[in-house]
Amino acid sequence: MIETKQDLLEQLLGGPVRVDAVLVKDVGKSRTIHDDVLVTDDFSEILRLPELDVVIEAIVNVEPGYTYLRRAIEAGLYVVTANKELFANKGFELRQLAEKRGVKVCFEATVAGGVPIIGALKQLLRFNQVVKVEAILNGTMNYILTKMREDQVSLEEALLQAQRLGYAEADPANDVEGFDVLFKVVILLELLTGRKIDWDLVRCSGISDITPADISQASVRGERIKHVGSLVVDDQGQVEAEVRPVSVGESHKLYAIEGVDNAIVVTGDLTGDLVFQGPGAGKYPTASIMIEDLVSIFQSIKKAAVSR
Repeated sequence: MIETKQDLLEQLLGGPVRVDAVLVKDVGKSRTIHDDVLVTDDFSEILRLPELDVVIEAIVNVEPGYTYLRRAIEAGLYVVTANKELFANKGFELRQLAEKRGVKVCFEATVAGGVPIIGALKQLLRFNQVVKVEAILNGTMNYILTKMREDQVSLEEALLQAQRLGYAEADPANDVEGFDVLFKVVILLELLTGRKIDWDLVRCSGISDITPADISQASVRGERIKHVGSLVVDDQGQVEAEVRPVSVGESHKLYAIEGVDNAIVVTGDLTGDLVFQGPGAGKYPTASIMIEDLVSIFQSIKKAAVSR
């Protein structure tokens, strides 16, 4: 995406964005990467590169991504991440470290795929108090529940379809058991409250027990089953949060959200309800929002240089 959008990036930033290195597990694997780009399995080699500005990370699990990002920040580099498990566990710590080092950690892609909810909440928090969030935050689960209802198939059959289309991981446990949404709810809570969140505050359940009969019974009532992450923040900053399947009626703002789409209903004390919707699964929505973070970083670097 960086290569194919160079003209646009130059318009936005006044110069090209160069990919200097790619970190991989297997350096012997054949890849379509230019010869002038370092391909390595040693992160230390990347940190030794001159004129490096940003590290973009999209690894699964907390490690080794956490160690890489911490080392990058300590080296004075900006960071963009899409790793929601890492950020739910270590994001608060990384943001504090980045503030001390005078750099930024951008994490828009950790929540809701291609929906820029992190930036929207940061804007709202300048004046509004966000009092409630209800959200569909996992495109895989939303796709599964949609297919179960539309095609009258089992969860297992719908999951296989999702995997064939690239919407679900080979090991879908984090999705189906609700942990992926739990990570995202924790990230949102820490953003809204400005403090490290105790995970025990968030009750969590997935969709593994949902049957075609459950889907049918909801349809008879004129409802649809959605997997929803919700959180409430009171005036004292106390939070209540849960992740679980919910049967919603036609009047609910999440009722019509289908397929791999995510949607977030944000209630502000002054704005009332705001709805953000877009694709929550797939490589292109995630990559595009990471590039938005990258552009934001380079614009802030450029602005800081001018102000000096």
